[in-house]
Amino acid sequence: MKAENKIKSMPESPSRVAALAGHGTLRLGLLGAVLLWASLPPLNIALLGWIAPLPWLWLARLPVLPGRRPYLALWFSGAVFWTATNHWLRLPHPAILPGWLALSWYLAAFPPLIVGLARVAAKRGISIVVSGPVLWVAADQARAYLWTGFSMSSLSHSQYRNIGIIQIADLCGEFGVTFLMVVVAASITRALPIAGVAKFSPRWLVVGALAFAVFPLYAPLSHVSNTESPRPLKIALLQGSISSEVKHDRSKLKTVYDHYVELARRAIAQDKDVQLIVWPETMYPDPYLLVGEDFVPTPEMQITGERLRENAKLIFDRIVETIRLFNKPTLLGIASIEFNPPRMKAYNSALLLDATGKPMGRYDKQHRVLFGEFIPGADWFPWLYTITPLTGGIEAGRRAESFMVDGYNLAPNICYETALARVIRRQVKELQDRGAEPDVLVNLTNDSWFRGSSELDLHLACGVFRAVEMRKPLVIAANTGFSAHIDVQGNIVQQSPRGEADVLVANVGRSMLKSPYLTGGDWLAWLCLAIAGVLGLLGWRDRRRVAGPA
Repeated sequence: MKAENKIKSMPESPSRVAALAGHGTLRLGLLGAVLLWASLPPLNIALLGWIAPLPWLWLARLPVLPGRRPYLALWFSGAVFWTATNHWLRLPHPAILPGWLALSWYLAAFPPLIVGLARVAAKRGISIVVSGPVLWVAADQARAYLWTGFSMSSLSHSQYRNIGIIQIADLCGEFGVTFLMVVVAASITRALPIAGVAKFSPRWLVVGALAFAVFPLYAPLSHVSNTESPRPLKIALLQGSISSEVKHDRSKLKTVYDHYVELARRAIAQDKDVQLIVWPETMYPDPYLLVGEDFVPTPEMQITGERLRENAKLIFDRIVETIRLFNKPTLLGIASIEFNPPRMKAYNSALLLDATGKPMGRYDKQHRVLFGEFIPGADWFPWLYTITPLTGGIEAGRRAESFMVDGYNLAPNICYETALARVIRRQVKELQDRGAEPDVLVNLTNDSWFRGSSELDLHLACGVFRAVEMRKPLVIAANTGFSAHIDVQGNIVQQSPRGEADVLVANVGRSMLKSPYLTGGDWLAWLCLAIAGVLGLLGWRDRRRVAGPA
């Protein structure tokens, strides 16, 4: 504390502080950006995740930030990190380029907010070891909700292959892992000396070591009472190698169909006892049409109601024929279109059919991707879809679903729903409250848009955390990859190759492990966000006092 008091009493001279710091704000901010980027895929140097926050936290300790516009420098360093990390967003279509930059530059606002609010906390005697993790988690929680939410590339995701580290996610979600990682980084930061201001303080290294010790101490406890059912469910996960261009070319739909039928044949040849076949998101080429008896087509549709119902029957008959080729229950990734007054509604769906082709249940994707599956305002201005690769928006599903297959309750989710912890937790909790808690989570996705980039790794990392948080096995059927089987400890039991056609037959058991996170939710993240809000108000009041009356 004496060292911190010395910092507070220093004259606020930018040149003096720059000399003490040894580096400018921009250089330290960029160092943090590079370390954090390298800790995540594609490099995935997990050890760097433990020190990546250090340069930014170090800046928060200084009495005055070096440079003329330090917060702009921090924003720029954040923009470098997010633009590089989110580079895969540019791949689907040239029209996405502005969205890629806009998202990355918006996310870049969080590093200067973390540093600024940590400095507000320091003025009130709150150590960076406390404020650092609180504010980092608060920023993660804010970005999980703003603009529908973006949680990929979180600090904790750098550890997705370190099984002993991530077990604590079943207490507070991925936020708990991030919190303790930043405690470790902040403890190292606090221990380091600032020339002429603060001496080396080894006791803070002890604090960091104790925080790190929580991980190996908790990991064995989290495995207690984990027993799996003696008869696992055999799930065939189909991974085609179909590019997004082929999938959206109407003349090549038969190519897509034949490709996946051949994969289903391979799955049965690999294991004739397969109990469920899973197709990836929207990879069944024909839509599932549901036409209400009282639906009257508009003149623009250029079709009669009778003809529309005939088409719906013909398409469904083809679906039934496909299922009967293999005589296995099948979960199809398919577009569903409902023709009911007052208008047509399209959904991104997972449709379960039994071995005879009878529909057993349908899940419609609930969390839509902004600018990927809907555009705000496009209901009033449909021409907005003409400047994007979208042909039209989809509706949000109304509720979570679970389907029974050979004694196992399966809960499907689609695409980036696994990228947000709150979405999967809400779905599982809803099902639990309805008495239909799932045994297995099934993700259907199509990542062909991203051409084998690090997006595949980042999406897989999200799936690992969802499995640990819910303490439920997760299987993924992904067009172009990665398809995978992830167990309740987050082990990637099976993983397909990148961008190649493949079939995985996963033997998935039922776990008895319970998840406190499922029950308690994001209490830690909300508490951190509330504290950040209070610090923000205090900082605003401080600035008002300095500025004086208007």
